[in-house]
Amino acid sequence: MQRHAIVSLPLGLLAGALASGSALADITPLEQQLKDLESFQVIAHRGASGHAPESSMAALELAREWGADYLELDVQITSDGELVAFHDDDISRTSNGEGSINEHTLAELKALDTGAWFNDAYPDQADEAFEGTQILKLDEVFERFGHDARYYLETKSPQLNPGLEEALVAMLEKYDMIESGHVLIQSFEQDSLLKVHALNENVPLIQLVWYYPSDDDTSRLVEWTGVTPGPEEITDKDFQKVADYAAGIGTNFIYEGEQVIDDDFIRQANENDLRVHVYTINETDEMGRLMEMGVNGLFTNYPDRLLELTK
Repeated sequence: MQRHAIVSLPLGLLAGALASGSALADITPLEQQLKDLESFQVIAHRGASGHAPESSMAALELAREWGADYLELDVQITSDGELVAFHDDDISRTSNGEGSINEHTLAELKALDTGAWFNDAYPDQADEAFEGTQILKLDEVFERFGHDARYYLETKSPQLNPGLEEALVAMLEKYDMIESGHVLIQSFEQDSLLKVHALNENVPLIQLVWYYPSDDDTSRLVEWTGVTPGPEEITDKDFQKVADYAAGIGTNFIYEGEQVIDDDFIRQANENDLRVHVYTINETDEMGRLMEMGVNGLFTNYPDRLLELTK
């Protein structure tokens, strides 16, 4: 179910192009993806990771079956140059291995069990079938779902994954994910996004941000990497700097129980051709609240809950 989705064209330019009937007839898949971003997006965070081991085929299968708009995954690179879908820098939380993911070859990682931990952590969701789950290569995901899904991929810890952007763009081009309008690339690291943009300017990008109180003045919010000022200080010019290379912002909503963005932040971002996707929202009350505030999409471990609210 693709009801709703990014291109280097600013949204304002696309809106102008679509004003004529001929433009509608000639719209490319990439432009359609950008147009779809104007509608609400259900982003399955590491798949349906509230129901199955994160970043596993089981979690992705569920999310796709239920009709999530995007399958969200973190991409890292093994010591022998293979792209894998895995979140943590260290493998111990979600596998029976130890050490950095980048210290291991693909064969070593494939020998690990990346599913049994889920049964221990979430006994109410436990399933014997999860035991023995293998880490996924990114191309295994593409081979399974192809162009029947859209993908929301993060360049994870690029400083620990040298060559990640080049390898990722090459794979996206190989599987025709860019021009066909099937992928978004997200990162907290602006330099990583700019590197992707330099490699292929058509890759739609999402700038991730994390707002929290300043250590020097807890009444003032700051952004983790300094890519923008805090929400109370952000200006149109700040948003436009991001819009020069990105189609959206992915942001937290709460920090230690306190709200960090509001509907004015969302409205101002939208007015500057940036869509706002909020991570990671799992409770239906909070989902509904953010939808009422006008967010353009939500990351969630429970896409089934969010999809129910979109009906």
